[in-house]
Amino acid sequence: MRPIRVYVGRNAAPTPAARARLALAELIRAGGFARGTLVIAIPPGTGWMDPGAHDTLDFITGGDVATVGVQYSYLTSVLSLVTNAEYGVEQAAALFEAVYDHWTTLPRDARPRLYVHGLSQGAFNVQAALPILDLLGDPIHGAFWVGSPFFAVYWRDARENRVPGSPAWRPDRGNGSLVRTLTQDGPGPGPYAPWGPMRLVFLNYGSDPIVQFSVDALWRRPDLLGPDRPRDVSPAMRWFPVVTWFQLGLDSPVALQKPGYGHYYAAEHYIDGWATLLDPPGWNADRAAALKAIFARRPAAF
Repeated sequence: MRPIRVYVGRNAAPTPAARARLALAELIRAGGFARGTLVIAIPPGTGWMDPGAHDTLDFITGGDVATVGVQYSYLTSVLSLVTNAEYGVEQAAALFEAVYDHWTTLPRDARPRLYVHGLSQGAFNVQAALPILDLLGDPIHGAFWVGSPFFAVYWRDARENRVPGSPAWRPDRGNGSLVRTLTQDGPGPGPYAPWGPMRLVFLNYGSDPIVQFSVDALWRRPDLLGPDRPRDVSPAMRWFPVVTWFQLGLDSPVALQKPGYGHYYAAEHYIDGWATLLDPPGWNADRAAALKAIFARRPAAF
């Protein structure tokens, strides 16, 4: 099937609510609620939608998917957070509320599975805007957060309240029935309890300073520099009080240099995350490897 994609630009309407209403109207007109999967996607600050995230989703679902996004800023994520951080949260909340409210009016056996997705600042915005407690009566099916900044609310909770023995760069939260963390090598070793009605999936790189930054690196060696360090963190990197904290901070603005490292999430690494979230019929390791090979041959997104 040809996937449905709906996108509303920043100048299309004067307020977050008005832009959300435009997006909903177009999603209804295009038949998005008749698809098997519906994804509310919140972009980073500039409004850029990562083709690696959305093309892989389209392949995995066979095109039986609709994706809707709304731009809230023209600035980079850093500038957007510093100047008007509330813009992204307000837009994420307005878009989610508009789509979710309509979705809940549809018969449960005749509506798409509903997910939210965010990359970088988009992940922060979704986590800040998602009203988890309000969803318990009629929950969405899940969330896929990629490159969550260290201060994002649910990512911070996963790190700070992780299962003892699991590393902060790939934390296990609870028994795995609600939250799981993946890296470019897929999910952690588990074992996990079976998924509940909602799935929250993080995809992060151990070498991503925006994700892994921590204030206590000033005086304590972070997990990513311990004996169980991520494979994408150089063994030559050592911890020094204060110095390492500055190094992580200075690395953050230049973390988009090489696909598959830092804050530059490669298309093929989205695949295990989407598959974990969606549990597509007939999915197996061979299909995953074949799709990863296709996307590994594609040129970089930027």
